[in-house]
Amino acid sequence: MPRFPIGDLLDVNGVAVHVRQDGAGPPILLLHGYCGSVHWFDRLTLGLAARHRVIRVDLLGHGCTGGSSGFDAASQARMVAAVLDVLGVEDVLVAGHSYGADVALALAAISPRVGSLVLIGQAPDYSYASFPPGSSVLLPMVSTLVRLVAHRRWTRFASRFRRVSWFDDPLQDLADHAVTAPAMARVVLAERARSLAARPLDAQAATLALPCLVILGRRDRFYDCEKTFARYSAIGARVEVVEGAGHSPFLERPGEVARLLREFRGS
Repeated sequence: MPRFPIGDLLDVNGVAVHVRQDGAGPPILLLHGYCGSVHWFDRLTLGLAARHRVIRVDLLGHGCTGGSSGFDAASQARMVAAVLDVLGVEDVLVAGHSYGADVALALAAISPRVGSLVLIGQAPDYSYASFPPGSSVLLPMVSTLVRLVAHRRWTRFASRFRRVSWFDDPLQDLADHAVTAPAMARVVLAERARSLAARPLDAQAATLALPCLVILGRRDRFYDCEKTFARYSAIGARVEVVEGAGHSPFLERPGEVARLLREFRGS
């Protein structure tokens, strides 16, 4: 399924990385999650770009970025660190959603350009995750089906009847899923479970000792909000809960999440 860049394609170690920039001011880097893209932050960016330089990156294996390997968080972080070096930005607030939170923490561990962290909709590990039964088997099958139907004309017609879409294009999430590298499913469901069991995100954040804000949706269907709140609060992170929102609060309440980011950034 063809995708069209809305930003620049930067050559990072021979890989074309899709980077979008908006606005001017103190930099904020937004990192999407599994099966996402820069478009997941379209509406959030509207609430930030008047005062900030908002940088969005399609991770390896996602959106308009190339690459057929290096999908783990550490490799993704090295790619994003190289992007920050090319852009020459300093004291960056890095906000990562879901799997993007893993990448944000890995980035902060290797790049002195990161000044503060925001983790959105992500528990420290999978110890109380509530994924659908058989996800590790079913998700690759569903992904294959999505790649087959996403470009069909009748799919766009059917999208008109969706009750809710958080995107300007009602097929955005389907299109992003369709172009995500198939190998990402194994990375997120299997390899990530093992890596988080060994090094949970709250432990990683505590080690970094950077200012950290955690934004949770009260109705997150993947992770219990209260348990996640307690885990991050225990390490001294500031934790904010967006009422009525789910796993991606910046989609459902972009204005509220933008306000929290601006306040945390101090502008």
